[in-house]
Amino acid sequence: MISQAGNISTCRASADGMEGEPNHYVTGTGLNPAVATEKAGSVAPTISEPTEWVHEAPDGGMTAWLVILGNWCTAFCSFGWVNSIGTFQDYYSSQLLRGYSNSDISWILSLQVFFMMGSGPIVGKIFDAYGPRWLLIGGSFLHVFGLMMASISTEYYQILLSQGVCSAIGAAAIFQGALACIGGWFNKRRGAAYGIAVTGGSVGGVIFPVMVSRLIDKIGFGWAMRISAFLILFLLVIATLTVKAHRPPKPKTATKEQLIQPFKEFAFVAVMIGIFFFNFGYFVPITYLVVQGIDAGMEPSLAQYLVPILNAASLAGRLLSGFTADKIGRFNAFVIVSYISAILILAAWIPASSTGAIIAFTVPFGFFSGAYISLIAALIVQISPLSQIGLRTGYVYFLASTGGLITGPIAGRIIASPSGWDGIKIMSGVLCLAGTTFVLAARIKVAGWKLAAIF
Repeated sequence: MISQAGNISTCRASADGMEGEPNHYVTGTGLNPAVATEKAGSVAPTISEPTEWVHEAPDGGMTAWLVILGNWCTAFCSFGWVNSIGTFQDYYSSQLLRGYSNSDISWILSLQVFFMMGSGPIVGKIFDAYGPRWLLIGGSFLHVFGLMMASISTEYYQILLSQGVCSAIGAAAIFQGALACIGGWFNKRRGAAYGIAVTGGSVGGVIFPVMVSRLIDKIGFGWAMRISAFLILFLLVIATLTVKAHRPPKPKTATKEQLIQPFKEFAFVAVMIGIFFFNFGYFVPITYLVVQGIDAGMEPSLAQYLVPILNAASLAGRLLSGFTADKIGRFNAFVIVSYISAILILAAWIPASSTGAIIAFTVPFGFFSGAYISLIAALIVQISPLSQIGLRTGYVYFLASTGGLITGPIAGRIIASPSGWDGIKIMSGVLCLAGTTFVLAARIKVAGWKLAAIF
């Protein structure tokens, strides 16, 4: 995309004050549809409103790939940690906080998801004004400090504040602050770049559950958390040294029009709502897969591996989806894998009541749902001017976070009701279907009904 000495450079021709959606949509090939573009038998839509001219991003080079390395480290430390919440749900309910219900305990883990995503508007504003440096430094401190405090916590409220709030806010700052830099360094290979970066979350989601559960058994909860915090600190030092914006930030105050413009665009609003619903449904199996496995008769020692298995499968899904998205279009790739994920929940997880059936669901669901995290940012960048990526990413993640916040407690109540496990599985699948349909509507609005259109 258009980037000159930085990740954002815009040129509007009498854009101010004009109505309608700004012409900043970019196809899967990296071309602006305002220039009549034809590829693979599809015609990119032509939009007559204000123009966002797009310069070429480097799409490679040592500095650009070091940015991806830093992003990989932040994804490992943030989403990799959050992807391990199933392990903590089981440990807290059976050991440290066994006097509390699943619904009560899930608030700790739901707050992690909420602050991880819900801090988006603040993080985005800071990024747009000051770049990623202070976000990475401050976020690293909060994430590590929160886990250190959790290591000495024994009460519910202490775990809630340290792990559910402090650590999660830090994780949000490092993940979103680093991720927002990628759009300025990559264009034609953007899907692959995002895919590679977020595989760190999958690797972390494989390593942390096994590491934490084994360390708890051998040396106790406190030292398990401290060792995890030291590992996170080491990786975040690497991230702080390697992640940088393509263009030095220029602090400025956003106008009221700039703040509300995204909500005037159907495509952006549809994507935002779609991510909210999908996020709501997605975190149900992420949170309760281990608990359901044990409830179905699976050995606890084996059930603890469900989260690493899911995250290992998502590693391949995130990586392949990034490269595939560059070929067939980011929206197209998202819609395909997200519909498959929803169908798997309804067709494979609902009847799964044995060890074999649960594992048979976990692997393909992990593979296809893994693309969800890797493609969110790519969708936002594709329909946004680069000068507002931080702000718009913040909007999307904030709304999505409310879904993540209430998923666990609501699911916990449903489990305790007569509908039980089938109830939360149906809820999860339907929400994922609804979310994907909203994203499909955004794709149709911009690229039309042509199946061959690369978007």
